[in-house]
Amino acid sequence: MALATATPALAETADSERPGDEIIVTASRSGEGIEADQLGASVSVIDSEALERRQTRIISDVLRDVPGVAVTRIGAVGGQTQIRIRGTESNHVLVLIDGIEAADPYQGEYDFGTLIADPAARIEVLRGQQSSLYGSDAIGGVINYITLSGREAPGLSARIEGGSFGTIGGGARAAGATGNFDYAISGSYYGTDGYPTARGGTRDVGSDSIGATAKASWTPSEAFKLTGVLRYSHTNADTNNSEFDPASPLFGTTVDSPGVFFKNEAFFGLLSAQLTVLDGRWVNTLSGRFADTKRKGFSPFGLDYGNKGQRYKGSFTSALSFGTDAVTHRLTGAVDVERENFQTLTPGGFPGEKHANNLGVVGQYELLAGDLSLGASGRYDDNNRFDDATTWRVQGSYRLPTGTRVRAAYGTGVKNPGFFDLYGFVDGTYIGNPDLKPEKSEGWEAGLEQSFGTNDWATIGATWFDSRLKNEIFIDYPPPNFDATPGNRTTDSKQHGIEAFVSARPIPQIRFDLAYTWLKSKENGVAEARRPKHVASLNMTIFSADQRFSGTLTVRYNGRATDQAFTDPSFIPVTVSMKEYVLVNLGADYKISDRFSIYGRVENLLGEDYEEVFSFASPGRAAYGGVRVRF
Repeated sequence: MALATATPALAETADSERPGDEIIVTASRSGEGIEADQLGASVSVIDSEALERRQTRIISDVLRDVPGVAVTRIGAVGGQTQIRIRGTESNHVLVLIDGIEAADPYQGEYDFGTLIADPAARIEVLRGQQSSLYGSDAIGGVINYITLSGREAPGLSARIEGGSFGTIGGGARAAGATGNFDYAISGSYYGTDGYPTARGGTRDVGSDSIGATAKASWTPSEAFKLTGVLRYSHTNADTNNSEFDPASPLFGTTVDSPGVFFKNEAFFGLLSAQLTVLDGRWVNTLSGRFADTKRKGFSPFGLDYGNKGQRYKGSFTSALSFGTDAVTHRLTGAVDVERENFQTLTPGGFPGEKHANNLGVVGQYELLAGDLSLGASGRYDDNNRFDDATTWRVQGSYRLPTGTRVRAAYGTGVKNPGFFDLYGFVDGTYIGNPDLKPEKSEGWEAGLEQSFGTNDWATIGATWFDSRLKNEIFIDYPPPNFDATPGNRTTDSKQHGIEAFVSARPIPQIRFDLAYTWLKSKENGVAEARRPKHVASLNMTIFSADQRFSGTLTVRYNGRATDQAFTDPSFIPVTVSMKEYVLVNLGADYKISDRFSIYGRVENLLGEDYEEVFSFASPGRAAYGGVRVRF
């Protein structure tokens, strides 16, 4: 497994895939987090310096550098983007934005095509079954996208850039702290005319995306803290449809579709109150969260499809720490109350609003004893639509005096069927199945890491993981009408593989990070779609002696994979092979002064011709440049 964390000594280049003392808040329900090198689970962190140095504008792009992660985007920027962790499905990944569950309640997963980068943010990727902490969805892992507070990143900043495909982007942030109050307001825009996504097509497929966040906290005393978060996102993106004429030789492939586009709009919010007593040893947090999403697709004739959903969640968490400086115990209890509402807006779709209620109870124990750490967690979920579920997890980590760290974890996970699966879409096109069972997973991992030098100037590591999924929900096309209908498989889906990394900064002017994943994910002996067997990345940054200039080379390799193509008029999917590809990006940044910087990058430097999803063409070589200012 690769631990991408930062130590204070390397704060200015903190994209390292290495153990460190950075606090991982996603790994504990206590609210206090745990140091990365004391965690038995696999975790990666990409901090704000790494996002800036790699000139990240689309968050899904930088996730390609995380071990165990596979990314597929349908078409151009703004198109539906799915993240798979360790061979699980995209709806098996729990996505949090500033601690708010962000998945579309109707679709049951989060579309990363709608997430553009904020000026100051960090990403935590926790891999492996985490349902014992978070309930449904966290089978493959958890991705937590966190915007920084006013105390963490104060000041005013702005950037503007332009480049290929008629692209214009920018971002601004105002943040600070005064006395017991801190605030951060940020916004980003990314607009592009796009490029043709149909093979041999001429229609440019473009998009416009906006993201804005307001975060504030008030700490009138050491014992009390009040925090609020509001976030808004909007994406308007062109899309292309498939050819539906069975007589056409292009049947089932992507074709130019003028006037076809979609809009996605989402609001997220959080309000939490934290009370700390017993000299900081007992932390109690009461919080409320909401997510409100709406997605509409349009054709030249008007509304083609649509859906909306809301999620309301209240939580109470209580964490008590006790023991000595040498040995610390922490007990955490949490209660989550959640309600999800779903409704289709598709003309002719099944009418009415549905909802699901869930009560979750969590217990967690953590032991920290020097170089040894142990943890266990369990959760019970009472759902009004499905069988009650109990999930659990155990993990441990130990660092030897030689700089060698060994760790292991075992856990279970659950994923409830979504509205789309239960109630269908349109009669005669997609028939729901109200008798679906939740998907269940169990798996383990074991990792070994070795650090070198007194300052850990280099670290290497590897992890073996093994998981099994039961009751997998799949789409069947039974004769004679071949209407799409979901069902539960009677066989298991199996995933296992290796995650490896090397990270080093041999001298202050050079830093490099390598990540590699080997994955074997099969159902009934057949490789599952959109899961490359091999994925690798290299990020290398060179700094000038005065740190004013930096140049970053990024190389990303995506191995051969399969996909499902609907090129048979029966609409029964056909398995197709997707070729491997290598993407090379090169970026540079120069600080003219302490306040002004200029930067530029070239993406797909070698002009690689590739497809991530069957019959959706990729962009060619592209170049961008911009200016950044800080006060």
